[in-house]
Amino acid sequence: MATESKPSTNPQRDLGQVQVISRAARILRAIRDADGLNLAQLASKVRLPRTTVYRIVSTLEAEGLLTTVDPGGQIELGVELISLGGAVRHDLRRELRPFLEELSLKVDETVDLSIRDKDHILFLDQVTRLQRLRAVSGIGMTFPLHCTANGKALLATLSTEAVMQLLPEDLPAFTPTTIRTRTQLIEELATIRLAGVAYDREEHSLGISAVAAAIEAPLSTTLAISIPVPTVRFHGQEERFVSGLLQTCDVITLRTPGVRRYQPLATAAQG
Repeated sequence: MATESKPSTNPQRDLGQVQVISRAARILRAIRDADGLNLAQLASKVRLPRTTVYRIVSTLEAEGLLTTVDPGGQIELGVELISLGGAVRHDLRRELRPFLEELSLKVDETVDLSIRDKDHILFLDQVTRLQRLRAVSGIGMTFPLHCTANGKALLATLSTEAVMQLLPEDLPAFTPTTIRTRTQLIEELATIRLAGVAYDREEHSLGISAVAAAIEAPLSTTLAISIPVPTVRFHGQEERFVSGLLQTCDVITLRTPGVRRYQPLATAAQG
């Protein structure tokens, strides 16, 4: 006969269990942002005792959420997160699609949904408008982080240290306006953190400009919503695009459980 579990009557034990979950989430985020750390680096990053981090890492490894790579003992995200991430992406696309459609209709332009895939962005969804001249990428395509609005919006959610580990000092140029150095990029990311909005002014493709903002979904999934626009229609309309984008992000956080507007400045300060 099945038995029902009774609610815990030990508040201190409950608090301890919640604390462990919180610490495990911090560890997963730190490894994600740094793309791999050894035990000493990880303990320093999350500001926890090395023995505590070791216990949590061992448990997460047993569940397939982390893996230790030899030599050097580098800890990386485990394969089990792939299936979890795939499920999250599918559900998020379905949940966010109506908001993307509404925004696209409001601004009468293409709207993209993307996620960071190491040092690139990956397009998860797209709503296009039927215009003779339009900006279209494609679901499943990848673009660089440093010269796209959605890429910079996602980079702004990382700490400066994480950005330095992720990107080289010399960055590839795609157009005459592409940011060429990591130092210049980090300076721009500071501005993005304050404004909550990132721009691409023909930095990836001539004739195309864009604006983007980041939101955070469950399982520490950070997404970017962007509006790519032919530059001839972008100039003079930036304020309208930014207003529509940020209003949509606010509506998403109000109507979608577990999703919040990303606060990159506070996150960077904590990192």
